[in-house]
Amino acid sequence: MKISSFLPLAVFGLKTILFKKSDPILGTIIVTDRCNLHCKHCSVNNITSVLYPYAQIRREMEQLYSMGIRILFFCGGETFLWRDGDITLRDLVIEAKRMGFLIVNVVTNGTFPLDLPEADLILLSLDGDRERHNAVRGDTYDLIMENIKNASSDNICFYMAINQINKDAVRHVCRTARDTKNVRAVSFNFHTPYPDTRELALSREEKASCCRVIEEMMEEGVPVFNLKSAFPYLIDGSFPTPCRQCVVMENGTLSTCGRCISVPDLCSQCGYFFVAEYTRIFQGKPRIVLDMLKTYLKYI
Repeated sequence: MKISSFLPLAVFGLKTILFKKSDPILGTIIVTDRCNLHCKHCSVNNITSVLYPYAQIRREMEQLYSMGIRILFFCGGETFLWRDGDITLRDLVIEAKRMGFLIVNVVTNGTFPLDLPEADLILLSLDGDRERHNAVRGDTYDLIMENIKNASSDNICFYMAINQINKDAVRHVCRTARDTKNVRAVSFNFHTPYPDTRELALSREEKASCCRVIEEMMEEGVPVFNLKSAFPYLIDGSFPTPCRQCVVMENGTLSTCGRCISVPDLCSQCGYFFVAEYTRIFQGKPRIVLDMLKTYLKYI
């Protein structure tokens, strides 16, 4: 991370901790819910299949920036499906950087060519070894690995949602991240169980087992873009939700933390690692703050 990006984020963190503020710093814009896949763990794809127009997305970017957001994610659906005439996802990333966002990341399923060097990170969903990934996402593993091989930059970070199907493939994904060209790190979440996917949720014991594996992989030198000091809170679910420092914008509607906030009782079952990490960071937990500094400076 450039020092010019780090310093404003550090100042924001200090103000939040010292003055117990709840202003947001991380924002996500959903550019579409259209997706070319129908993954078993996903409850938010192809509900409208609308590609939101560029003018609307740019207004949303301006709104988030005016709120003080400086870390921006573009999400779907599948983000690489988005376009408005000749304007593509790449143009959105370039415009966000020009607007002043310090970190601009993109989330993708990896089934489209990965030519996006302007993004700080491309968070690419890899959900296990070939067998388990394909069980979750359809026959896409080999295509994704070929797209990674041919990517134009080394800004890819695997993004794995751990569930009942792939919980035994954490070690494999870690080592694949370490050994694959163009992959910078791997980031994990636990499955957050929407009502139609409850059977994929992990028990406390299963979460603890997965965290032990991730810790072992860290000790092996695997580049993991998560904070080990936050694992106990993730296992126990003992972190406050929603995360007030994060917002999501979808079709003009602003939600605190994520679009799942509208689902009754889902916040209490949150599996998002970043929520546990950010909420505890901004409570001033020293170990997590130091862990975050070390991790973010290394991988972004």
